Amino acid sequence: MLPAYRPSRRSLLAWSAGAGLAWAWPAAALAPLPVPDLRPRQRRLANGLQLLSLPMEDTATVAVQLFYRVGGKDDPPGRSGLAHLFEHLMFKGTRHMAAEQFDRLTEDVGGSNNAFTAEDMTVYHSQVPAQHLEALLWAEAERMAHLQVDQAGLDRERAVVREEYHQRVLADPYGRLFQAIPVYGFEHPGYRRPVIGNIEELEAATLADVQAFHAEHYRPDKALLVVVGAFDAASLDRWVDRYFGPIAAPERAAAPPAVPQPRRTREALHRLAVPGLPQPAVLALWQGPRADSAELPALQLAQALLAEGEASRLNQSLVLEQRLAQSCGFELMLNAEAGLLAAHAISTGRSRPELLLERLSREVQRLAEEPIPPAQLERARALLLTQALLERETPEGRGLALGQALLLRGEAAAATLDLEQLQRVGAEAVQRVLRRHVLQGARVGLLYVDAAGGAAR
Repeated sequence: MLPAYRPSRRSLLAWSAGAGLAWAWPAAALAPLPVPDLRPRQRRLANGLQLLSLPMEDTATVAVQLFYRVGGKDDPPGRSGLAHLFEHLMFKGTRHMAAEQFDRLTEDVGGSNNAFTAEDMTVYHSQVPAQHLEALLWAEAERMAHLQVDQAGLDRERAVVREEYHQRVLADPYGRLFQAIPVYGFEHPGYRRPVIGNIEELEAATLADVQAFHAEHYRPDKALLVVVGAFDAASLDRWVDRYFGPIAAPERAAAPPAVPQPRRTREALHRLAVPGLPQPAVLALWQGPRADSAELPALQLAQALLAEGEASRLNQSLVLEQRLAQSCGFELMLNAEAGLLAAHAISTGRSRPELLLERLSREVQRLAEEPIPPAQLERARALLLTQALLERETPEGRGLALGQALLLRGEAAAATLDLEQLQRVGAEAVQRVLRRHVLQGARVGLLYVDAAGGAAR
């Protein structure tokens, strides 16, 4: 699976159209590129923990990533934001490790660590010199089994999240626009809640709520450990067995996935008014497939054609030619249990929001209906492949590709197979998936306007 944007534990999901190369690509299709064959060794411990390991030559470092199958969609009713809160809490104290000691075990030896929360997963990722692998594995097992959260610690991290919410959502004029995407776009109840959560609900969470959430989700049978880089396989197995093996899985089985949502049949138009907005903006939303769909490579090409770089279709038409938008984008939000296609445009003020919404939707529809020039297709393909291959030059990049492929696509092999398939996808496949999800789908539109009404003419 091609890498998705990953917010760090100190940031929130940012939305933007990609900036990239604008020159014309050769019209003839290029020869297929060889892609790294990421075939990890796989193990499963008796307690349910999964292990993927992949050695890399010509590196002195090792990347360790712990994927937990818990994300924003798993927040308890009335307690949204708990999954994201734990992205912060897991760096605090445990029974045998002081608060912030995890940073000392990684940063003080020349390594790094971070984390991100998404709709379906929370991922803790670190990279250290190879000789520090055992200590890092011990630390990850320690905070899985023995995290200690008291009221004072909860209050401190809740205040951090509150400030993050104010900076990323409330202080940014368009922060609430992008927060609205899942709310208006998804039918799935879990995915309708933004990952950062609702501050009022997060404030209402008790210490008992937080401790119960950790016990329910931070368990070996909901965890995937990925190790990539310089390591000895026998030593890795010994250390994993030593530190993770004794952690018992809870007696109660993990909750099953939610029932798939029905296909939307009715179009809708909403209006969201906020104070102090410089210019209006619009959203056009359509249901999409799940992340494990065979349509993924074709949809990724559609996304790149529409919004990747300055030469993308939306930028060329709405920004440069018609001058209706100052920026625009098209995102794939393909999650484990539901998907969404989301287009946005921020107005220059030269037209009413209703017209901008129709022009934005029309540009997406044109890609489904009109012939795609070969040069545009090859440019989009090259941008996607370049991004993916560059990220896979590092142990961390390969590990994230493998972990996301297993959790979202159902198999680690998809990390390689999807790149190979991307090179075979033609224009007809791109148009076929857009006809299905856009032309035959029901659009949800959102007009994002100033509460005073002065920006919308």
